[in-house]
Amino acid sequence: MPQELWQQLKSEAQQVIQQEPLLASYVSACVLNHNSLQSALSFILANKLSDDVMPAATVRELFDTAFSESPDIIEDALCDIKAVFERDAAVSTHLAVILYMKGFQSIQVHRLAHFLWLNNRKELALFMQSQNSEVFAVDIHPACKIGRGIMFDHATGIVIGETTVIEDNVSILQQVTLGGTGNEKGDRHPKIRSGVLISAGATVLGNIEIGIGAKIGAGSVVLTDVAPHTTVVGIPAKAIGKPCTEMPSETMNQSFLN
Repeated sequence: MPQELWQQLKSEAQQVIQQEPLLASYVSACVLNHNSLQSALSFILANKLSDDVMPAATVRELFDTAFSESPDIIEDALCDIKAVFERDAAVSTHLAVILYMKGFQSIQVHRLAHFLWLNNRKELALFMQSQNSEVFAVDIHPACKIGRGIMFDHATGIVIGETTVIEDNVSILQQVTLGGTGNEKGDRHPKIRSGVLISAGATVLGNIEIGIGAKIGAGSVVLTDVAPHTTVVGIPAKAIGKPCTEMPSETMNQSFLN
């Protein structure tokens, strides 16, 4: 899978160069000048995050170290690319995911921040969180645990608290908050199980569980547990039925009228 996807990305990059020569140097620098996905990702993300006091070369070294010491990060990224390609109707190539989709990019930055956090480099992890928020408008605490096959659609305004857990194959849209109910300490943030779809502008607060395959309607405020395979809508959110599929995250169908 890694090598197959990498060859696909290079093929798509060649097609872009033929179709739009003005992007030739950019696409070459981001993809064709590299020999692996991890090399391309570290280059793309480092150049997005760098600033006057943290040069791209330094940030890239951090990514390369994380990828080397924790190969699962690349496996997770592969699943994320596949998730976006399959779920986003506006995406027609895998290349667009790694070059342009800031939801995907912000998740990969979080994976670096989480790696640093687990390796007791917490100040640097918090710096990466800050850069992630400033560059991509996505604020994820470095301690938050995120699975694979995750899609942040549009992504702007997503906020995720410290003790949040997001399992595999979850889709989250813009302006979603996974937060606490106050300034309490300890385990205080939501647990999002696999297959969940959290629609645009929803707010999920407290140490509550959103069960496998659940769907949260746009603009809802969720304050209590949501049972598996249940659709909730409203302020406060209430159960109104069941999703039309076992895994709402995969269909991205935000409608609840049916």
